[in-house]
Amino acid sequence: MKIGLSSPNSSYGVPTAEMAVDAEQRGYDSLWVGEHSNIPTSRETPHPSGIELPRLYWHMRDPFVSLAAAAQATSTLKVTTGVCLLLEHEILDLAKSVATLDEQSNGRFEFGIGVGWNREELENVSTVPWAQRYNAMRETVTAMRALWSNDEAGFEGTFVNFESSWLYPKPAQAGGPPILMGCQGRIGLRHAAEYADEWCPIDIGFRDVGQGIGWFRNAVVAAERDPDDIPITIFSFSAPSAETIDSYADLGVSRVLFGAPDEADAHKRFVDRHQHLVDQFAT
Repeated sequence: MKIGLSSPNSSYGVPTAEMAVDAEQRGYDSLWVGEHSNIPTSRETPHPSGIELPRLYWHMRDPFVSLAAAAQATSTLKVTTGVCLLLEHEILDLAKSVATLDEQSNGRFEFGIGVGWNREELENVSTVPWAQRYNAMRETVTAMRALWSNDEAGFEGTFVNFESSWLYPKPAQAGGPPILMGCQGRIGLRHAAEYADEWCPIDIGFRDVGQGIGWFRNAVVAAERDPDDIPITIFSFSAPSAETIDSYADLGVSRVLFGAPDEADAHKRFVDRHQHLVDQFAT
């Protein structure tokens, strides 16, 4: 089992490069950081869990700048957006940032993506209608893969349009870094099954994790793909334990992410407290 570390990467937390060095030395295979480009103060969209919005949401560092620092400070650790809200970016700028990070990290970048949950956040930076966000995500992924794979590429769609252009550097990984999709609702599952390279759901998003994985694999088969070709990474937002990791391994999960707290002192206590699990399971 691979064990990854997921962090809110808040501005009052552990500096990202320091966190990355520590994670690599401890035996984690990857460091994941989230993204919220902005949080409108109107707070019209409630947090999915129903709780008051934690302050970490409006204190998140930029994921690409942070992961570049993490990559430069390490040599084997994979650096991952967990997840990038790709519709909040201009596509050509985003494609170049992803390619540059993958090139500079020697192919250690994994591109975790999602559509987000905050309507006002998307409306602040995009004209994509909320109901069309998954279709816009599909076009964005298709267009970026074309830019990464070809000397020149253009795209004409409903939400993404640009004339034939050169975009360099190219990613170190041929065709671009793997696309890891965190979507797990009914529509999200279908999109992940159809064109993601890996699926990365949150365990507390399912009443029964095994049932959720079964739904995903059925969707993969319906998309005429082989479920064995699509690895599953699971965000373990419940307290990590040996029993939980064993159960996920039995379900065919290839990597478990430990969700660390945002406060620096709490983060350090967390990684110390769970080091025995990394020592026991990490490969």
